[in-house]
Amino acid sequence: MRNVILKSGRINNLERLKTYRKELRLHQTPAEVTLWDRLRNSQLEGRKFRRQHSVGNYILDFYCTSEKLAVELDGKGHDESDQTEYDDERDSILSASGIKVLRFENRIVFDNSEWLLNEIKKNFGWGNK
Repeated sequence: MRNVILKSGRINNLERLKTYRKELRLHQTPAEVTLWDRLRNSQLEGRKFRRQHSVGNYILDFYCTSEKLAVELDGKGHDESDQTEYDDERDSILSASGIKVLRFENRIVFDNSEWLLNEIKKNFGWGNK
């Protein structure tokens, strides 16, 4: 595996990724901006989501700490085989760290946002099942 998360005790929001996380927040995709408007301020069943939160070497689009749930929005670049392999490896590493990753295509945010939000809600409590 390319990256190992658990090399030290601290894995969330590593200092070395701070500038990059900030840059990503300042340059969100339209889909990220739209979904963030629905997730921010604990609007989704009172769950607090963070945007561009890092876990180990990975920066997650959205992350709910209490649910250990990551939401990733994917554009066309994620259809390429190299990117798909990287995403699969990344998701496996995050899963091994106890984080469930949900992936959605950017267009779903605009085409069917209520369905997307319901899919996220369906995964609340996933770790207790």
